[in-house]
Formats: sequence, structure tokens, C-alpha cells
Amino acid sequence: MTTPTLRDVAQLAGVHPATASRALNPQTRPLVNAETARKVLRAAESLGYQPNPIARSLKTARSSTVGVVIPDLTNPLFPPIVRGIEDVLTTAGYNAWIVNTDNDAGREEALVESLRSRQVEGLIVATARREHPLLVRLHDQGVRMVLVNRKVDGLELPSVAADDDAGVALSVAHLVALGHSRIAHLAGPQGTSTGVNRARAFRHAMIDHGLPDDPALTVECGYWSESEGALALRKLLDTGAEFTAVVAGNDLIALGCYDVFAERGIECPLQISVVGFNEMPFLDKMRPPLTTVAIPHYEIGGEAARLLLDTIEEPERHPRSVLMAPSLVVRASTARPAR
Repeated sequence: MTTPTLRDVAQLAGVHPATASRALNPQTRPLVNAETARKVLRAAESLGYQPNPIARSLKTARSSTVGVVIPDLTNPLFPPIVRGIEDVLTTAGYNAWIVNTDNDAGREEALVESLRSRQVEGLIVATARREHPLLVRLHDQGVRMVLVNRKVDGLELPSVAADDDAGVALSVAHLVALGHSRIAHLAGPQGTSTGVNRARAFRHAMIDHGLPDDPALTVECGYWSESEGALALRKLLDTGAEFTAVVAGNDLIALGCYDVFAERGIECPLQISVVGFNEMPFLDKMRPPLTTVAIPHYEIGGEAARLLLDTIEEPERHPRSVLMAPSLVVRASTARPAR
């Protein structure tokens, strides 16, 4: 059985092959009469015809593909972001190539070069560090990029992220309203814009509530991970510092706190309250369920895809940044401090 061709589809639909080609491409379909487009699509479906994206890219010099660079796909933060990206790209007739860097700079560079060899039309990048020579070089080479949940110092690129300042302010205000005054912060890596922004927002929130900005109550985690969260809390407890609540840099770091509570027989929230950040799945199943800052992951991904499509269509457009509003989800990991 021979593979159906574009000419076969056009013949069955009773149109010119060029018209059939435009009807089968989501980007050019609006150029075709709606009824004609439906006839072509029905003909393609009945023949089992599949467009050849490689042939199309050779003809148009456009691949209709985008590279998505993720630091750690095992982090529950990223799948809904990727889903949002894919849904917007698919509607626009684009496909996504997704790569996972494992937070390794060498692996990241190799994967990005692999994406570029496949003629992707742009990159959506979630791996950015504050100083990121690879992204600076790509920007200088004219590669179209959008950053997700990150920024790079001194580099103007379109970006989409949650409003970290607002999210941390919600966390601190909630704990202060419960009566906490000695609040610790387990900060994310200070080599990332997110880690820096949330640590700075924590200091500002404490000052805004008239509470002391005590550097001894802030510990940096080397990675956004459960194990690093546990390590940071152990360090803090071992100093003998007095505190009744923890604002964690993200939910994974907060889960590390739970591990230490189990190790050392600490009751949460009776002895220490905890607030996370991101609203990962299944936090309501924890014991106790985790209070956290919810961010709109899916919407962040969708907006990043829209920004990249805008950049592809209008390369001279001035880069813009979008902040998405967070909300606080209060659960049983926070309570009034024990007397």
C-alpha cells in the first residue's frame, strides 16, 4: 500500500495542491475558505495523510518547532509549565522539543546545540542562572529566547515568572498574624534569580512588619531539593538559634524540613510552623498538609509560549516581562506558636 501524498489529498478534495497545503497548515489555514479547509481535512483524514514537517521546513525555511530547556523534570514544578507551553504551541501549529539538563552546564550546552541543529525557531529556557554565559552568547547570536521563572543579570530577555515578592509577603504576613516573630528562611540557591528574589523579599517583609532582619535565621540551600532543605534546617537547629516558623524557598525545601522533624522528634506545627512555595501536587496529603504559596504553573507556561511566538513574529519587539499573581493556600503546617 502506497503512502498517500499531498497531491492525492488535493485530488480527493477537488482543489489545487497549493490550496491543500495551506489548509493542512494551521498557520496558513485562515487564508483558505472555511468550507474548502474542511473538505481538505476530511480528505486527509480519510486517506490517512500525514504532512511531512521536514519537507515543509525546507520549503518555508521554518521548522515550526521550539526548544524547551528544563533543569530537572523530576521537580513537580515543571510538568504543568511544560503542558501550558505545549498547549499554546500546538494551537499555533508548533511542536516542542523538550530537553532535561540535570542542572549540568556541559549537558545544557550540548542539548541546546542539538536543538539548534534541528532548526528550532526559538528557545523557552527554565535553567537560567544569574550569570549564564551560554544564554549571553545565544542572545548575541540572535537566538530568540524566553525565560521561565528565572532572569539573567544584565541580559534583557522576555520572561515569565511568579511574583516572588508578593508570594513571600503573603507567607510572612500569615505567620505574623498567627503570632510568630522569630521566623527563619531556608533560601534557594543564590546563584539563581529566584533564590535571590525570595531571600530579598523575605528580608523586606520582616522589616515591613517591624521584625528584626536577623542574618543568623537565613540559611542558603545549594539546590532546590528536599535533601538540601533538610541539610539547611539541620545547620540552623545545630546553631541553637531560636525560631518558631520557617519560610522555605520552595516546596521541596519545605519537604526537607519534614524529614528533619521526623529525625529529631519535632512536632509541626506545635513547635515549628512551615510555609512552602509553588504548590506542588499532593501537598495536601502530607502530615501535616503543607501551607504554601500557589503559583499558576500552567498559565506561566502558556504565557511563555505566547511571548516566544510574539518574538518569532516580531523579532524587533522590545522584550517584556510578565509577573503572575500568587495566592496563599493555608493548611495545617502553620499554627499559633506554643507559649
